Amino acid sequence: MEESLREHDITGFSPLQLAYLGDAVYELRARSHVLSRIQAPVEKLHHITTGLVKAGAQAAIYHALEEELSEEEKSIFRRGRNTKSYSRAKNASLSEYRIATGFEALIGWLYLTGQNERLDEICGKGFAAIEERQEQSLER
Repeated sequence: MEESLREHDITGFSPLQLAYLGDAVYELRARSHVLSRIQAPVEKLHHITTGLVKAGAQAAIYHALEEELSEEEKSIFRRGRNTKSYSRAKNASLSEYRIATGFEALIGWLYLTGQNERLDEICGKGFAAIEERQEQSLER
């Protein structure tokens, strides 16, 4: 983590600032996950990663893991989800976008609080849930 972030009071970050950071942290985790499993041209890697980071996928991950979150994690998620945003995802419903924003806020908070094992656990289970969902849709 950046030295300047370590010195910052985490409670001073707004939910959208947590989501801003969480978006980057989550995308890096998704890219690393894809790259560790698939040897393919960069265009293919990008296409696969996009399927993991879009708002609909993040909303699905949240729903798959919701029961496993602590009350504190759910509180951080709700703060992010309920915050008024001035932008909207291009290919997602407002509901999906808000859930994704809450999920990204949770990811940002976990990162800033140094909960790397929990971050790994949530991302790993989330990627597995999305991949399972994709396999089920291919079987239909």
